[in-house]
Amino acid sequence: MGHPSPYHRPIRPTPLTRRDFLWQAGGGLGGVALAALLGPEQGLAASGKLSGCLHHPPKAKRVVQFFMAGAASHLDLFDFKPELVKRHGQPSDFGEKVEAFQNGLGPWMRPFWDFRPYGRSGKMLSEVTAPLGAVVDDLAFIHNMVGKSGVHSTATLLQSTGFQLPGFPGAGCWVSYALGSENDNLPAFVVLPDHRGFASNGVKNWDAAFLPAQHSGTIIRPGAANPVADLFPGPGAGALRPGSEPATHALLAELNQAHADLRPGDARLEARIRSYELAARMQLAAPEALDLKSEPAHVQKLYGLERGPQAWAKEINEAEETFVFGQRCLAARRLLERGVRFVQVWSGNDNGFPRRNWDSHEDVKRDHGPLALGMARGIAAFIQDLKQRGLFEDTIILWTTEFGRMPSSQGGKGRDHNPFVFTNWLAGGGIKGGVTVGESDQWGFKPLDRANPTQVYDVHATLLHLLGIDHTRLTFRNNGIDRRLTDVHGHVLTGLLA
Repeated sequence: MGHPSPYHRPIRPTPLTRRDFLWQAGGGLGGVALAALLGPEQGLAASGKLSGCLHHPPKAKRVVQFFMAGAASHLDLFDFKPELVKRHGQPSDFGEKVEAFQNGLGPWMRPFWDFRPYGRSGKMLSEVTAPLGAVVDDLAFIHNMVGKSGVHSTATLLQSTGFQLPGFPGAGCWVSYALGSENDNLPAFVVLPDHRGFASNGVKNWDAAFLPAQHSGTIIRPGAANPVADLFPGPGAGALRPGSEPATHALLAELNQAHADLRPGDARLEARIRSYELAARMQLAAPEALDLKSEPAHVQKLYGLERGPQAWAKEINEAEETFVFGQRCLAARRLLERGVRFVQVWSGNDNGFPRRNWDSHEDVKRDHGPLALGMARGIAAFIQDLKQRGLFEDTIILWTTEFGRMPSSQGGKGRDHNPFVFTNWLAGGGIKGGVTVGESDQWGFKPLDRANPTQVYDVHATLLHLLGIDHTRLTFRNNGIDRRLTDVHGHVLTGLLA
């Protein structure tokens, strides 16, 4: 005989509470979830996943990642190459056979903007990233990053999940799994996508994959009419009576319990329950956290929001980018200070033409100009705001993109893909500011020291280290393999540590 249908079972008049159910479920994910419920700061450390405590004292408590989708040009933003200025217009000669993604092996091409030094460190920044000059001594640059692919989708996955193939958790998912949220009413991992749409791979960049589903990134769109989709009943829910929603929740809890009784050890229902419970709590917490208009005028001005949203032109422009990116930066600060562990802020989407991303094959100046200025103004404001609130010292800031762009020209005004070298930079909790670790060659084509490049595994290992986690010991067994964010690679970048 098979299991009786749950639809023919009598509904219990006094169903188990969530806490009782988790206690009875015992170890495994039930115990992990219970640990998170019992204390907002215990997370997996309390459940034993991190041997009862963090692996070492942390320097930081939270992370924000700024991801420039489409491949931002290191040569036109941060990595100044005088040789390109000197050789501008001359035939490019790489000294080796080069396979370009497209036909991007034209003459050498100088940066589209002039560079000049900033701060005590004298770091060279281009005119479109000049707003970062106010905080440049807090930044640590990596100019010898290398990728494995010149294809946007696989390269983006590599930077966001540590693997080129889909099906692996995003970095924020691992941090959520390890540490949980400091606020039971908000997710541990929040994603703020570009206002025009998703980058390559969409939700695969922040999906929990084989980790418990509640560790997936929660998408929030600051400034939208409904920043969190489906958090409140939509226009078609007019028939709902006051008080009917709690009754619906109670009925769902009973049905979920009946379902769980028939499927012991099935983590999917447990994750769904956690998601629904979080959504219910977010109905109170999220509107307050995302109320950007409650910020005082001087903060609005700092982020470039004082003029409010405009009727944006069809072409990408500086005013639009300053406002929308500033919105995401301010929302990120508000979420982080309320206990969110990991916030991912995206710039650029994957919707083709006209360009609304950093993939500047046709015209670097047209595309990078507004995007870079908006990015630089927003992040400079964000760092200054964190400092004045005492949050900078324990917040890790990571700026990245999927790969760089070629020092040779494409069609006269564009640059082709360059997975052979690009730039990341970090700042904040535990990071030594005003330094550069790793250089590119005279052209910005490959690492200067080709035998010792920096890879995304090293950056991820460093992030986890600063959070108090040994990247080799944060694992999850899947299909017989102890998986981790850094795969079988990764070294902590000690030269970046304060």
